[in-house]
Amino acid sequence: MRYLLIATALATVAACGGGSRGATGDISNACLAADRRAANPALCSCVQQVANQSLSGRDQTRAAAFFADPQLAQDTRQSDRPGDERFWQRYKAFTELATQVCVPV
Repeated sequence: MRYLLIATALATVAACGGGSRGATGDISNACLAADRRAANPALCSCVQQVANQSLSGRDQTRAAAFFADPQLAQDTRQSDRPGDERFWQRYKAFTELATQVCVPV
């Protein structure tokens, strides 16, 4: 299943020119606004494309908040609330896939 998801994400990114078309959304906007050293439009677009494949819109909005407030990510990760735990599993799978697919460009 994991390899199928990776292959799908790779095919999606490849079909869009490796992110050169500029996929936009909550994740991409937060990525660029966070002003991290490695962030650039192509990388943030790629991460957005992976998010579009693996997270709901609601999850994307929630995850985008982590760029501006890393403590929120830590609080969510450590939460005992079942909804937070389920979200964290989806978010973790997304970040692992994005790390594999979106090499810094």
